[in-house]
Amino acid sequence: MSRLRETWNTFTEGFIRQTPPLFTALGLCPALAITTSAANGLVMGLSTTAVLVGSAVMALAIRNVVPKQVRIPVYTVGIATMVTVVDFLLEGLLPEIHALLGLFIPLIIVNCIVLGRVEAAFTRMKPMPALGDAFGYGLGFTWALTLIGIIREVMAAGTIFGARVMPVGFTAWQIMRTPPGAFLTMAFLFALIQTVRMQSAKRRDRRAAEQTQAQAA
Repeated sequence: MSRLRETWNTFTEGFIRQTPPLFTALGLCPALAITTSAANGLVMGLSTTAVLVGSAVMALAIRNVVPKQVRIPVYTVGIATMVTVVDFLLEGLLPEIHALLGLFIPLIIVNCIVLGRVEAAFTRMKPMPALGDAFGYGLGFTWALTLIGIIREVMAAGTIFGARVMPVGFTAWQIMRTPPGAFLTMAFLFALIQTVRMQSAKRRDRRAAEQTQAQAA
């Protein structure tokens, strides 16, 4: 039971509490460059998730046989292999999106999210929590990029996943097609989520105080 709780905690850390790039300054390059549409954000997030999970499995499999002194170059080669597989699959299955994402798929190799989580799996985590960590950060990154892409696509084109949701006369916000538009979107989402979290914390504190007073009475 404790192992399941630990796995759940590592999953929710990346998926909810420390979601990149909204709550940690990781993965900013793809968040700024490719989230001009929901589809781009979704595919980039899922590609990063596949690399993360595959690299974590690789790190767990070799960490007992690879000397710690050479672990970084070894799992960098492993990450590069995973990225190459994902890149070829995207090129074959989704060539249009692959062309739009361009160099950002190969650059997953140096993504700080991947490097940091694989390092954690290699050096200190047990297998189940390590996989929970990889899935959590990968899927958290996916929903964050997709949400940023949805907002930018709606404001810049009036569509979501290519389907029109705004009136024909809608005036597009051209800034949302640019990196500053991504910054504005992330700032808005961060402020909104933090406000909701603060309000939830206040309600919990209020209920706890009321229960304490009721017990004292």
